[in-house]
Amino acid sequence: MSEREFRIALVGCGRISRSHFEAIARIDGLSLSAVCDEMEDRAREAGEQCGVPWFTSYDEMLKKSECDAVAIATPSGLHPAHGIKAARAGKHVIAEKPMAISLSSADALVQACDDAGVHLFVVKQNRLNPAVQLLRRAIDRGRFGRIFMANATVRWARPQEYYDQAPWRGTWEFDGGAFMNQASHYVDLIQWLVGPVESVMAKTATLARRIEAEDSGAAVLKFRNGALGVIEVTMLTYPRNLEGSITLIGETGTVKIGGTAVNKVEHWQFASYDDDDKLVDAASTTPPTVYGYGHEGYYRNVLAVLRGAATPDTDGRSGRKSLELVLGIYESAKTGREVPFPLRAKL
Repeated sequence: MSEREFRIALVGCGRISRSHFEAIARIDGLSLSAVCDEMEDRAREAGEQCGVPWFTSYDEMLKKSECDAVAIATPSGLHPAHGIKAARAGKHVIAEKPMAISLSSADALVQACDDAGVHLFVVKQNRLNPAVQLLRRAIDRGRFGRIFMANATVRWARPQEYYDQAPWRGTWEFDGGAFMNQASHYVDLIQWLVGPVESVMAKTATLARRIEAEDSGAAVLKFRNGALGVIEVTMLTYPRNLEGSITLIGETGTVKIGGTAVNKVEHWQFASYDDDDKLVDAASTTPPTVYGYGHEGYYRNVLAVLRGAATPDTDGRSGRKSLELVLGIYESAKTGREVPFPLRAKL
C-alpha cells in the first residue's frame, strides 16, 4: 500500500469550492496543487488564499500543474467535458454533483475514465452525514422490516438574486432546475436507502423565479421492492431554508432525518431496541451551510482508493443512477406520463 501524498487540482472556484479546499487541507496525504477559474479575480483569490498556483485556462492548468486528480466544481453542464480532458491527461476525476445533465454525456465521461484507467468519483457527501449513516445501518440490520413509504423533502430558499449572480444558473444547458441541482443529493439518498426505482410520475413548475428550468416540483415513485415514495422540492420557501429531510416508514420502524440538510434525527422509533438507539442524539449536527461536513469524509475515501485500500463510495456508475432518475422526472413532467426505468432512450 502506497503512503505517498496525492495532489489535487481544482477547476471552478465558486461557492462549493471552499468545501473542497477545507476538506483537502484537513487530510494528511492530500494536498491542493492548483486552482482554475475563467474569472480571473476568483482564480487569483482562491490561489492566493490557498497558497497555490492559479490559472484562468483549464488546458494550461492541466499542462503546467503537477496533480494526480482534478476536482471539478464548474457548472454542471461542463462536468463531462472537464472530466474527459482530465482523464485523457491521466488524472483521476472528482466530479461535483450532478456528474452531468444528460445520460449520453455521463456515459462519455465514464467511458473516458475507463479507457484511461483512472478513477471517477462523484461527490455525494450527504451519504456521510452521521444521521444518514445511522439510518442506513438500521436499514442494513433489517430494523424497518418491509419499507412502505419514503419521502424526500427539500424546502429551500433561492431568491432571484441567487440566479442572477451567474448567467448559467437555472438554464437547461448548464444547470437544470431544483431537481437537478438542489435536490440532487436527495434523489441519490432515496435510491441509496430504499433501492432501485421502477417508475415515476412527476409535475414541475416555474412559479416565481425568472429561469428556464423549474423552481418547484413533486414526483411520485414506485420502487421495485413495492414501496412508494415522494420527492418534493421547492426553492421558494420564505424567508430562508426550512427543511431538507428523508422520512422512511416501515412495518417495524419510522425515522425522519431532517434539519435543513439531513443533518438532524427528528424522529427515531423501532419495535425493538438496538444499541444504535443510544447514538441518536450524537448523530445530529448543525453545519453552517447545507453542504454539511461530508466533503472531508468523502476525500478520505478518495485517498484510501488512490492508495489501493478501498473502493469509491460513489463512482461514475453510482452517480449515473441519480441522474437517470432526475431525467425520468423531467420526462414525466414534460409528457404527463408515468416513466419506467431504465429509461428507454438516452436523454
